Amino acid sequence: MTTEQRTDDWVSGYDLILAEVGETGRRLTREEIQARRTLGERAADAGIPLRTLVGRHLAMTREHWPVTALTPAAVDGVLAAVEQSVDAFASGYERAQRMAVRQEEAARREFIDDLLYGRSDLGRVAERAERFGLLLSHAHAVAVAVGPEPYDETDPVPQVVERALTGRFGERSILVTTKDGRLICVAPADQEEVLLYFAKQAHAATDGGQVAVGRPHSGAGGVVQSYEEALNALDLAERLDLDEPVVRSADLLVYPVLTRDRQAIADLVTSVLGPLTEARGGAEPLMDTLIAYFDAGCVAAQAARELSLSVRALTYRLARIHRLTGHNPAEPLHRYTLQTAVLGARLAGWPGTPL
Repeated sequence: MTTEQRTDDWVSGYDLILAEVGETGRRLTREEIQARRTLGERAADAGIPLRTLVGRHLAMTREHWPVTALTPAAVDGVLAAVEQSVDAFASGYERAQRMAVRQEEAARREFIDDLLYGRSDLGRVAERAERFGLLLSHAHAVAVAVGPEPYDETDPVPQVVERALTGRFGERSILVTTKDGRLICVAPADQEEVLLYFAKQAHAATDGGQVAVGRPHSGAGGVVQSYEEALNALDLAERLDLDEPVVRSADLLVYPVLTRDRQAIADLVTSVLGPLTEARGGAEPLMDTLIAYFDAGCVAAQAARELSLSVRALTYRLARIHRLTGHNPAEPLHRYTLQTAVLGARLAGWPGTPL
């Protein structure tokens, strides 16, 4: 079957319209316009290129040009009919394409929700994953990026990041999407360079946003676990004022241990750091001192620079902490107790938030 024979099914009746218009000079009826739209929709569903179909309309216009259309008025009427026919056909074609895109987007969004939240049968999720380029029989890791504003897949930021990834790595079983205003990247665990490059691109595209990377896990359930780890890492980074552009959940495993027994942490913070509330100016300046001191690796000079203090003033504050709490930051065992209590306080928002 030739190309013309295949496409003639989608321009059926067009020659009759040309003949009648040439004789009567009428315009297309509402029924004829709807019929043209319907044919356009069906052609789109069949996957026939619109350019080919428009070309066939023009070819048939030449083949079936009415011999009666000789006067300027008659020629104008036929051309108007050609314009109406092609316009209605293209309108139907484009409508079918928009519907197909919306259906594809809905299917993709439903799959992403099921993949990240594990709300559907995991075996079914694994089957559907292949359609989107993921082989969930392998281990995957998830990276999550946040910026100053929420994003969805129609925004320029995720599109820029996705183009950068596919431009460098091709498809390579990578899924880039958005969820709850965040950028998400799911990649095979043995391709760590993909997630690192995603983190670099997302950090730049979001104007210095932060990226968290979950640990690799196997199967559809592993994607859910890695995603949750990345979200928890972002939450911990915010609560601890961590400003690193990339945080890894594997580096933060001690913090979930601290938060698992909230009552125990509350008791530790109250008993160890509670006496700081008796200091002039409250506990916050001394807490800031401990945080800067521990973040500086217990190097007094570096901590003093961070707090815009002299080393002597910092040393005085540390001595005051020792007197109030009974714990000396300079002694290893006391330092461990103080540092653990400080971490617990930061996670709980103390002293700003009551325990």
